[in-house]
Amino acid sequence: MSSTAHAAPAPTRYRASELQRYLAWLPVLLGGVVALLGSILVGGGTYLASLGGSLYYVLVGAMLVAAGLLMIKGRIAGVYTYVGAFAFTAVWSFWEVGLSGWELIPRLVGPFVLLVLVILVAPTIDQMIGRHVQKLGAISAGLFVAALGVLIPIFNQQAAPHQLPQAHANAFFEDSAYAPKKGEWNAYGGGQSAQRFSEAAQITPANVKDLKRVWTFHTGDIPRKYGSELTPLKVGNAIYGCTPMNKLFKLNAATGVKEWMYDPEVPASWVPYTAACRGVAYYENPKATAGQACAARIIEGTLDMRLIAVDAKTGEPCQDFGKNGAADLKVGLAQKDSATGAITPVIPGTAAITSAPVIVRGIVVTGHQVLDGQRRWAASGVIRGYDAVTGELRFAWDINQPEVTKLPPDGKPYSLGTPNMWTTGVGDEKLGLVYLPMGNSAGDYYTSLRSDEEKKYSSALVALDVNTGKPRWVYQTVHNDVWDYDLGSQPTLVEFPTASGKVPAVLLPTKQGDMFVLDRATGKPLHQVDEVAVPQGGAEPDQRSPTQPFSRYHTLRKADLVERDMWGISPIDQMACRINFKRARYEGPFTPPELGRHNLEYPGYNGGSDWGSVAVDPHHGVIIANYNDMPNYDKLVTRKDADAMGLFPAGDPRAAGSASSAEGAGAQTGTPYGILVNAGWQMPTGVLCTRPPYGGIRAIDLVTGKTLWDRPFGSARRNGPFGLPTFIPLEIGTPNNGGSAVTAGGLIFISAATDDLIKAIDIKTGEIVWSDVLPAGGQAAPIVYEQDGKEYVVIMAGGHHFMMTPPGDSLIAYALPDKK
Repeated sequence: MSSTAHAAPAPTRYRASELQRYLAWLPVLLGGVVALLGSILVGGGTYLASLGGSLYYVLVGAMLVAAGLLMIKGRIAGVYTYVGAFAFTAVWSFWEVGLSGWELIPRLVGPFVLLVLVILVAPTIDQMIGRHVQKLGAISAGLFVAALGVLIPIFNQQAAPHQLPQAHANAFFEDSAYAPKKGEWNAYGGGQSAQRFSEAAQITPANVKDLKRVWTFHTGDIPRKYGSELTPLKVGNAIYGCTPMNKLFKLNAATGVKEWMYDPEVPASWVPYTAACRGVAYYENPKATAGQACAARIIEGTLDMRLIAVDAKTGEPCQDFGKNGAADLKVGLAQKDSATGAITPVIPGTAAITSAPVIVRGIVVTGHQVLDGQRRWAASGVIRGYDAVTGELRFAWDINQPEVTKLPPDGKPYSLGTPNMWTTGVGDEKLGLVYLPMGNSAGDYYTSLRSDEEKKYSSALVALDVNTGKPRWVYQTVHNDVWDYDLGSQPTLVEFPTASGKVPAVLLPTKQGDMFVLDRATGKPLHQVDEVAVPQGGAEPDQRSPTQPFSRYHTLRKADLVERDMWGISPIDQMACRINFKRARYEGPFTPPELGRHNLEYPGYNGGSDWGSVAVDPHHGVIIANYNDMPNYDKLVTRKDADAMGLFPAGDPRAAGSASSAEGAGAQTGTPYGILVNAGWQMPTGVLCTRPPYGGIRAIDLVTGKTLWDRPFGSARRNGPFGLPTFIPLEIGTPNNGGSAVTAGGLIFISAATDDLIKAIDIKTGEIVWSDVLPAGGQAAPIVYEQDGKEYVVIMAGGHHFMMTPPGDSLIAYALPDKK
């Protein structure tokens, strides 16, 4: 009995010893991980230091290697060494970026997770010392949590409150004749001035929290390369719009009930990078008699290069317009085959109309997009004007053939590859001018083959006389553009105060982030513009302009990038981004592309203001601009290398499934170089290489150009590594495409960001005062209108494949509940 009683505990001791043996492997395994991470940091850090970069990665990597090896040997000194490495990391991080919450993430979060693991395994190395280490770890964790309490408000920073400019609070910065009719949104930009402002004041910062969905209309149109981008019109008691594949529709403005839909049957083969229809135009025939068909008509441009007019009342094609209600804009367009040199018809999908036309003095003025990065001798960027009633071609402006004023003679094409206008212009009815924001010549990243005329009009605002079809004046925002800095925003008409009184002016935002204020009659700047020396050299050194224009009125561009601006999800990928930053050529704005070496373009071609444009409160003189703040990581490659990489132009049989099928990669056939463009500079994880915010929204004093408030725009809820949502509801500042609408009620309504939210922002403070989750991405601009005494906000939630937001087909209306 005695021997049996003493033998009973043996299995327990056995199990305990087995557990201890298993636990003994934990510091070995963790030490191996720590040593491996340290080795990577030492290797990469040594290379970074050789490029002139930070020494931190070499030093901390060596500490991690030492910590890991000591832990493998079962020495508690390894734990202390790692704690010391983390303390060094924390001091270095706060020294480098201060309390910038988002920038601290890759520097501290991963190392802190490792710190917790190291502390947890410390007792398996030395139980007594391990307990002290754990106490120290508990204190460290408490301090880390407390630090988060300080940093979270910084992560989710709001703009500083301000007062709207009082010195000109009672002024009016719009020509009343160009404002939308009361309660309407009768042009793409709200009214003829494109200020995107509504006099509706029923919804205010005080009651916007009560806003509810009141109707939803499903278009039933979600193409494969989706991206609706629609800003509809509201005229009378009707909503007019178009689907991505150009189906026109009319809805009841109060209920959203469909009254008609017209399908022009656009072939899917004509979809360019994105199936988009940003808007339509409304026109009333002044000579029409009562009850006449098409007395009021809806006019749109289509992806397959037609101009279509339908009866606003019935949706039936206007038989008096062109042929059966359509004018064929493919006539006169051609391109050159890169292999044979033959002139061929336009290949479907390489030219398309995606933006709303503008109507001035009864003439429909339209441009079209030409597929970027494909051919130097692509379709012409010719601008044409058509009679809004008959569809007759009234003028053509062909940059390289100014003598061609309508169709080219003898079946010849309009000149190939010239700058195009893919966005929407704005018109001045009184001056008879239409202001055209021009893009670049085809082959965006090679300029030696451009004519002097192309260089003159590329990336410039052109005032075209609609009576003659000839330019009245031109103002260039980039000299000999080799960065794809085409003008994407619709310009805005304002009455701009000067010492001699108000001057009719045009406000022009750019992708570089600059804003220019120009006299509408002469094109002369009404605020200082400097010609500033910029980097030279690159692949075509003799082509680079020694200076570029910089507006001193206002700019959205941020300070030049430096090494500490590199980001990631961990110290390792941040180090990789630092290495690539140091390897690339970057000398500030307008650093030219260089063969055989990456170059940084900051901001990138999706920087500053794009097609969403700006909004203006004309009563208080406040400009609202949402913007992007991301670089491109570009690399020119030889023609031979481009072919080897599969960079072939659209329409080439070898292009199917190649790299050129996505926006940002360019074959540029007909030039010596292809180009690889990493838009936004993404890593394989999908995380960007530069620090947030990547997008913001800003209020600007129209009179002085001074910033009133500025804040990150776009939450992190839908963003994360490998495309996985983090569900973090903090405003990180995401890429955003789409514009805003401003109301007399003191609100800014905007979606645009990649978080699938529509938001209301208090214009006085920049505070987000309301939001709602959309069923798809909101890469569009909202409209605000009144119907039967009620104010409505309407947004298209169609998503966008390039922005990686989910697809949809919902046009959604919001309003306040009816009073009981």
